[in-house]
Formats: sequence, structure tokens, C-alpha cells
Amino acid sequence: MKLLVITTSEKPSLWIFGYGSLVWKPDFKYKRSKVGYIEGYSRRFWHGDNFHRGDKDMPGRVVTLVEDHDACTWGVAYEVTDSQMEESLQYLNVREAVLGGYVTKMVEFTPREKCHGSLLALVYIATSDNPIYLGPATPTDIAAQIAICRGNTGHNIEYLLRLAEFMRLYCPEVEDDHLFSIEAATLALVI
Repeated sequence: MKLLVITTSEKPSLWIFGYGSLVWKPDFKYKRSKVGYIEGYSRRFWHGDNFHRGDKDMPGRVVTLVEDHDACTWGVAYEVTDSQMEESLQYLNVREAVLGGYVTKMVEFTPREKCHGSLLALVYIATSDNPIYLGPATPTDIAAQIAICRGNTGHNIEYLLRLAEFMRLYCPEVEDDHLFSIEAATLALVI
């Protein structure tokens, strides 16, 4: 994997963009974080998870990004510096690539704060050629799957609710119809 490492008068650093569980549980050391968005992608619950939020018999549903030129996806970018970079990338490659089947890509990240310019960030994306990629389904069908799945990290519902909570707390002006329609359908099943 070839990475762009930004070098300034300070130590070299790399920005990593999270749009799923990384927004509330990065589990790696970082220097600082910024809420913001990337353009050209929609967040979708189209990826299967047979480790963290499901198992091989009942894979959970987690988010990936799909190309959508008119969309943007909000999340958090984390800056990892020289000493944190190797450890963070090793951890994320196991969590996202080995266990999750995601590939990496460099994207342009725009921080919420208008005084900061955009920057390049590494992002993990599950593509349709991944064996555990589940693809599109109705919000009701996705909700039914999320409601019954559990993996080594916890229940699939927790993943959904924490992501929705992040969006309401940090991006209240953003409408994520896909996310919120699945949340509503899931809550209707379990309440």
C-alpha cells in the first residue's frame, strides 16, 4: 500500500477518515481529530460483517462508501504523526482490511471549520467484489438483519445507533436519509 505522508516543519503525519465505527471508536493513538466530510461518496449499510457485528452464519451490516458524485459523507479525520503512524496503520489494516475486507484510497477531506483548508486523508472502502459485500436492500430488510446480528465487538444495533447519534450530535444539519430510515425501521422492530 502506497501512502501519501504529509511532511511539514513538524513531524510527518497522515490523516485517516472514518465514517462508520471509527467516528466513535477509533482505538488507535492520534494527535488530533476534525469533523468534516468527503465529496463524491454516499455512506451505505451494504457491507457484511462476519466478525465485529455478526458471524459467518449471520453477517451483520456495516457501512461502506459508494461512489455518488452528488453526495458527501460526514465523519471524522484523525491525524496520526510519525511515531503513531506504523502502529495505527497496523491496527487498522487488521481491523478494516483483514477482518473487514476493506481497501484503502486517498480522498480529499474538508473540515467543518471553514478556516481550515481541505487535506488528503486515507479511507477504507469495501467494494462490491468483496466476498462479504451484501449490496443494496430496503431499509426494512437491512433493519431486520441488523436487529438480530451480534459479533465479537457487540450487537449490530449498537453500531447503527452510535453512528446515528454521532450524526445528530456533530452534524445536526446533515440529513442522512439512508442512515435515519434504517434506524427508524430497526427501532420499530425492537421497541
